[in-house]
Amino acid sequence: MRLDKYVSNSTDHSRVQVKRLIKAGAIKVNDNDCSNTSENITAGDLVTLHGELVGRPGPRYFMLNKPQGYVCATRDGLNPTVLDLLDEPRLGELQVAGRLDLDTTGLVLITDDGKWNHAVTSPKRRCQKIYHVTTSREISADSGAKFAEGLWLDGEKSITLPATLETIYSNECRVGLSEGRYHQVKRMFAAIGNHVENLHRESVGAIALGSDLEEGCYRVLTQIEIDSILSAGDSA
Repeated sequence: MRLDKYVSNSTDHSRVQVKRLIKAGAIKVNDNDCSNTSENITAGDLVTLHGELVGRPGPRYFMLNKPQGYVCATRDGLNPTVLDLLDEPRLGELQVAGRLDLDTTGLVLITDDGKWNHAVTSPKRRCQKIYHVTTSREISADSGAKFAEGLWLDGEKSITLPATLETIYSNECRVGLSEGRYHQVKRMFAAIGNHVENLHRESVGAIALGSDLEEGCYRVLTQIEIDSILSAGDSA
């Protein structure tokens, strides 16, 4: 990859700005001054900008603990987006892999890898999501059976896929879904005569939101977590 393209892809600087930085001597390759903007950068080369290492462009994978009041979109005219919580270059290239509602909290996955995003969100991959649910009314004893059988939701042409429901308290439970229809958890509880007061996503596949990640914070996914999405889909 050309040096100017490598640095612009890895930072917030435009190609024009990078060329100026190269001419000013701010960019070095393998600790050597470099004035050639088209110099070819290979896998073993180390590129620095003002003495700081410039990471190789490549797929990025993050988990975010989403607070209420943020939308899972790249841009929104009314509300802040989850991307506003990230301090990363090239935010415009990132995508939300599986959205949460404005008032829903918890695990959000963000990436610029379209194939990986598809593996998270495609119903055919059956990537299970676990939600902690608090309802306004007591959860009836037959709710788990109804979720397992599938429910008809208003406006839908097919019954929901089997879902799990594990009761924690009289009005608290964990729900596991392997699809992601619009407002699905809320609509499923509405279909059985209950109302969701609070909704929090705890995990997506084998990727779990740990208690050490505070609300509004994010971290890079481990390679094991990244690989778990594709391996789960391959075995489904």
